[in-house]
Amino acid sequence: MNSRTCRVEGILIVRHRAVTAVLAAAALLLTAGCSSGDDEKGGGSSAGASDPGASAPPSRGKGEDAAPAKGSAKVVRTVTEGLNSPWGLAPLPEEDALLVSSRDEGTILRVDTKTGKKTELGTVPGVSPAGEGGLLGIVLSSEYASDHMVYAYFTSASDNRIVRMPYDPKKPAGRQLGAPDIILRGIPKGTNHNGGRLAFGPDKMLYATTGERYEGPLAQDKKSLGGKILRMTPEGEPAPGNPFGDSPVYSYGHRNVQGLAWDGKQRLWASEFGQDTWDELNQIRPGGNYGWPEVEGKSDDSQYINPVAQWPVADSSPSGIAIAEGSVWMAGLRGKRLWRIPLDGTTAAAAPQAFFEDVHGRLRTVVSAGGDKMWLMTSETDGRGTPESGDDKILELEVK
Repeated sequence: MNSRTCRVEGILIVRHRAVTAVLAAAALLLTAGCSSGDDEKGGGSSAGASDPGASAPPSRGKGEDAAPAKGSAKVVRTVTEGLNSPWGLAPLPEEDALLVSSRDEGTILRVDTKTGKKTELGTVPGVSPAGEGGLLGIVLSSEYASDHMVYAYFTSASDNRIVRMPYDPKKPAGRQLGAPDIILRGIPKGTNHNGGRLAFGPDKMLYATTGERYEGPLAQDKKSLGGKILRMTPEGEPAPGNPFGDSPVYSYGHRNVQGLAWDGKQRLWASEFGQDTWDELNQIRPGGNYGWPEVEGKSDDSQYINPVAQWPVADSSPSGIAIAEGSVWMAGLRGKRLWRIPLDGTTAAAAPQAFFEDVHGRLRTVVSAGGDKMWLMTSETDGRGTPESGDDKILELEVK
């Protein structure tokens, strides 16, 4: 397949939020589809059946562990509103609070989940917002209880980089973030396709998603940090056991991954923007090649790993994902809906199910709040939305 440039979304569709939420179970067969782009526009590239770099073949579902074919999702309440270009969301469970990064302002806010009160912790120095770049993913250290470190992924004037900063809530508002320590630099930057999601895994290693900045070949170049999922120590060094020796590269052949989550069996899942045809949900194997730019969506080429599910890009453009109640929940930007993908091991137990279509606008980040609760953050003030009163918001959901 020849590489094609992405098309900017040119038509704005007016939302009618007063209308009852459309619980549109758009029963997209996992192999069906058509296309469109939204970079944040579209995200992924993948394919294949097996991969020689994978440490083990994917496990199969056992049936008895499969999530129900149909689920539900409802908004319990609005936690807060009036956010500006929110991107990353990190729960502070000990404080009943959430940390929120602003892509364009370069700031991190603390949001009280009981009152909705917003307090600015400080500004992350060196952020250079443009296009889809800026202050993106944030995550608390796996040892946060003892080190109080906040990690952030951002676009600078020259590259994308990852930093960590001490957070001291006892200091005055606006000065609660300490000086950043750069743990990884040199991630390719672009106007679009900067990746940006951070997450600590069950192994206490730091995972980061990167984009290929519109240069497809970077995704297949294992020496480049672009178009990859990276795995590193909390200090930014290649993590022990990585598939390519002294390299942070964990998987490759990605176009622009913005969602990471682990299931109860510690398997890693990722959402990925397609270009003109397919967005993807992938189950990530160490050393796996997910195909971009050679393939987009599923293919018959066994050197690339096929997505578990795929969507026409107009229906999704996926950003954050979370796992709750046996399903992957995937926030859609251009698709303006929340997707539920019930799991059976490493396969989909049923067709994806859609919630909130055109009700809350563009959806950026979804995070588990434990049990059947999740936090969902909208993305109408990112330059591609149609902001309405109160945008952007964080919503508390109850899901099944």
